[in-house]
Amino acid sequence: MSEPTLAQQLRHLRRANDVARAAMDAGHHPFGALLVAPDGETVLLEQRNVDSVNHAEAVLAREASRQFAPDLLWGCTLYTTVEPCAMCAGTQYWAHIGQLVYGMSERRLLELTGNHAENPTLDLPCREVFARGQKALQVWGPVVEVEEEIAALHRRFWHAR
Repeated sequence: MSEPTLAQQLRHLRRANDVARAAMDAGHHPFGALLVAPDGETVLLEQRNVDSVNHAEAVLAREASRQFAPDLLWGCTLYTTVEPCAMCAGTQYWAHIGQLVYGMSERRLLELTGNHAENPTLDLPCREVFARGQKALQVWGPVVEVEEEIAALHRRFWHAR
């Protein structure tokens, strides 16, 4: 697996944030995810948040495992606006997607949402979930260069709820 460059990370995270904005505009929580091929450029799938159980990352990982072989997925990167929760990290693990880049941490999301009933954030970093498995997934994040862009979208959404 090749490490994504900072330019690739920023480009794909900004596109994922566009997907999150589309989710928000459609009345859903503002989370977006992309699956990028091993070439680091080709976007194979994109997914916005569906509801409080069908998060963007989990839906994307399930669809990716249906469409693509595990050997291909191991070389792919899941880009997501916010660090995957335990459910989404587990789904990525089982889907065999070998790399993850996220823009904003789950802890930062918790700071923005507080104890909002629609987002009872788990304080469990995805790296801890992955560390309990038998596969060595690579993780980059939070990516500070886009964190504020992502946080701004969440501030606007959660403060209006």
